[in-house]
Amino acid sequence: MPRSLLSSLAEAHRALAASDDEGDGRLPLVTLSDGALLDALEHVAAVRRLVDTRAALLAGEIARRSAPELAHSGLAQRRGHRTPEELVRVTTGSSLHDARVAVRAGALLLDAEAGVASGSASGSGLASGSASGSPTTLPRWAHGLIAPVTRGELSTAALDAIRTGLGDETETVSAEALSSAVALLVAEAGAFDVDRLARRARQVRDELDTAGVAERERARRDARSLRVYRSNDGMTRATWVLDPESAAIVTDLYDRATSPRRGGPTFLGADDAALIERMRADARSPEQYASDAFLDLLRAGAEADASALLSTGAPSVRVIVTARDLAAGTGLAHLEGQSEPLSLPTAQRLLCAGAHTPILLASTGQPLDVGRSQRLFTARQRIALAVRDGGCRWAGCERPPSWCEAHHIEPWGARGGRTDVADGVLLCRHHHLLVHNNGWRVERHRRPDGIDDYRAVPPESIDPRRLPIAMPSGSVPHRRALPAARSVTAA
Repeated sequence: MPRSLLSSLAEAHRALAASDDEGDGRLPLVTLSDGALLDALEHVAAVRRLVDTRAALLAGEIARRSAPELAHSGLAQRRGHRTPEELVRVTTGSSLHDARVAVRAGALLLDAEAGVASGSASGSGLASGSASGSPTTLPRWAHGLIAPVTRGELSTAALDAIRTGLGDETETVSAEALSSAVALLVAEAGAFDVDRLARRARQVRDELDTAGVAERERARRDARSLRVYRSNDGMTRATWVLDPESAAIVTDLYDRATSPRRGGPTFLGADDAALIERMRADARSPEQYASDAFLDLLRAGAEADASALLSTGAPSVRVIVTARDLAAGTGLAHLEGQSEPLSLPTAQRLLCAGAHTPILLASTGQPLDVGRSQRLFTARQRIALAVRDGGCRWAGCERPPSWCEAHHIEPWGARGGRTDVADGVLLCRHHHLLVHNNGWRVERHRRPDGIDDYRAVPPESIDPRRLPIAMPSGSVPHRRALPAARSVTAA
């Protein structure tokens, strides 16, 4: 290992250890302004990405020197450890999970470096796969990830998320298309945490490989399971793993049982006020209430006590698909509240069965424009908002539509705000209160192509320049309905 790396790490260690300006063992955090506090956190994140990359490279080299074929002469076993992951865990004091992530990321980077040096698509690699199912080789089309990770612009966890989410080259997805997808995801990575980046990578793969959606859908459906475990204390625990189609039904029922207890909106009429108040006053916890409601559903089927759920009837599940895709018979669809796509044949099956509500999106992204003058949004308008926004529209918020309230961009009474879908956005209760109580504004700008962009404008107390913050839709089918989605698919 080069001495310069050791020297750099030692110097960084000394600098951080000496950063206590007070000299009494405490960082002077209370003296930092809000801006300085956030700047410091960003610097810490940047340093951590650089350190994690070096740690991954070191862990990958340890794994290379501990390859299974070396047996007892390998580094890990010579130090008394069965695996390189165990040696990394003990040496760093980390968890076994973190050690495995470091070894896997290091294997990807070292494998890619070996591939670049030899001119092949990838290096020799440590293995063809891993226990977690993540790839352990970095093909040539993914080499665009190496430089951002080495520079600390992209974390090793983000590298793993992008590589795993994009999958592998197939007959229908070329290396060139995947290389373009890597460039797109690297450019977008700064706006996502690792979990959201992993979902975004899967979404990009689905856009590129609509033909493979049905196979991935089948694999998720085959993975569904319900297991019951009996504990020694007399309790029983159930683990229910749901595919997206099943989850859409279950989560609708769960939301109807628990939304009054979570403080979420009910979107029901005055006739339901008494039921809502009774549910909120119930002494049971939301988890207990949900458990009893599902038990009643299982016990009595369609004749279950209607007072256990908001609204009556079968679960309300919506299939969202662009009119363009449905007419062409190609592409994909989504179930509201589920991130994974449906194949067109499955969407057509659900719509044919009549148990699901079809929602078609036009190329403008606006599914409905009622133009009514009443104060409250209608049930149909709320459905349209849920389809278009995908949940809370605030950047970074992931509250689903069932947890959100419809916000008038222009106050309905004060400035004549219209109760139109185009002039409303979904906001969770927290962000709705933030807008009304902290001086924020939401603006709508109609582009020349007829598509509406929404932005949050902060008050001067937070940003004297009042620079708008984009409020992108969280709805994948909505983004797919827009003309820009065609260029991504074509790439």
